[in-house]
Amino acid sequence: MNPLLLTDGYKLGHKEQYPQGTTKVYSNWTPRKSRIENIDSVVFFGLQYFIKEYLIQQFNTEFFQQPKAKVVTEYKKYVDHYLGVDYDVSHIENLHDVGYLPIEIKAIPEGTEVPIRVPMFTVVNTLPEFFWITNYLETLLSNIIWQPCTSATIAKQYKTILMKYGQETDKENRDFINWQGHDFSMRGMSGIESSILSGMGHALSFTGSDTLPVTINLEKYYNTDVTKELVIGSVNATEHSVMCAGSKDDEIETFRRLLRTYPTGILSVVSDTWDLWKVLTEYLPQLKEEILNRDGKLVIRPDSGNPVDIICGCEHKNKTISKGVVEVLWEEFGGTINSQGYKVLHSKIGAIYGDSITIDRATQICERLKQKGFASTNVVLGIGSFTYQYNTRDTFGFAMKATYVEIHGEGHAIFKDPITDDGTKKSAKGLIQLFTKNGKITLKDECSIQEEKEGLLTTVFKDGQLLREQSLQEIRTNITKPTKDVNCEKIATIVDI
Repeated sequence: MNPLLLTDGYKLGHKEQYPQGTTKVYSNWTPRKSRIENIDSVVFFGLQYFIKEYLIQQFNTEFFQQPKAKVVTEYKKYVDHYLGVDYDVSHIENLHDVGYLPIEIKAIPEGTEVPIRVPMFTVVNTLPEFFWITNYLETLLSNIIWQPCTSATIAKQYKTILMKYGQETDKENRDFINWQGHDFSMRGMSGIESSILSGMGHALSFTGSDTLPVTINLEKYYNTDVTKELVIGSVNATEHSVMCAGSKDDEIETFRRLLRTYPTGILSVVSDTWDLWKVLTEYLPQLKEEILNRDGKLVIRPDSGNPVDIICGCEHKNKTISKGVVEVLWEEFGGTINSQGYKVLHSKIGAIYGDSITIDRATQICERLKQKGFASTNVVLGIGSFTYQYNTRDTFGFAMKATYVEIHGEGHAIFKDPITDDGTKKSAKGLIQLFTKNGKITLKDECSIQEEKEGLLTTVFKDGQLLREQSLQEIRTNITKPTKDVNCEKIATIVDI
């Protein structure tokens, strides 16, 4: 599809609505509000994908490299009938003649965490007659970028929680935490691209993922190589159809067959197809010798119920206490007491829970395990669409807003500040500079032209060319560093525009 058709319909008339003599529109992309408790900064991620896939690949192949008459006729056909007018397409013809997108994007490095209300990047036109293109791209840009930023931020919050409890209960096993949050979301996302964008965001913090297309796209858009570095990975695992096919009456034999089919490595077996507790207390004791003699780990996967109670156990109204999966496995297989005094399950057995996990439930699971004397690393959490799909652009209030225009050669700082709003929609004013203060990225608006050229925002795309690329490894490094250590200054010297 002609990417100029990937926009909100109301954008079609904006070219005529700006004041006569407008030659420049300067906008920024900003998370304006957090609707997730305990998150007050947002991870920047996804712009490089957007630039490579849309601003370069799709604009080149579906617009600039197509015959002008073809793309302009198509555009006019749909817009004429959409608006019910004889639409003037001369600006579209002129854009095709230029042969590239005349815009400049300045951004902080991807993987950087920015406070709420601080811009992540700016967009401005580079040719005066195409002032209209800056905000024309807003719809497409917003549609693509809010989700990878959102999922990367949420994944980092999971990682922060798991690292906290890992440090408190099993600090010798910190590397395992990279696998402890596992992406189970693909089947529940709103589409393939949604799965990929969210899954790439998850992969900034975790290597565990069942969203296989993430590997291909991180190679294509973020310069990684699956043959030379760990991108994402998973293990052999069953689903309910496998267990059902083996029949309820002979479920133990299904377990036995699976253990023999996979004599080495990690094997995850869904265990609540019928009776989880029967599996734990009857089948596993009978299979104990085979499990302990196997060259690998058997991971038990409950798939229903309240995940906190299933993993950790709970107290009932009649004051009876049920044991959770981890405690039952400990009683049967034992394990070790680590240097911090917490129980770590035998290396041949483990647990994973992947249904309806949330940040709050992950925290509760870790806290309850800790209170019972178990290391938080005894369980892997499958983070699915219940986490990643229950979000919108408004989760972090993302918006692209114009803050500066030039009319008849004179610059004007512009802004919005609705009197009926609570302050969320109040925008910055004028040109923007970002700098680091007290370890946090800070915004200075109403800057001079010279000040706008300085600071942490550096050119990544200009006039159809990608000028700064980052690898997955670089972004993963950024996301694990405090803000003050993100190497913005070094990157800023790469391109001199």
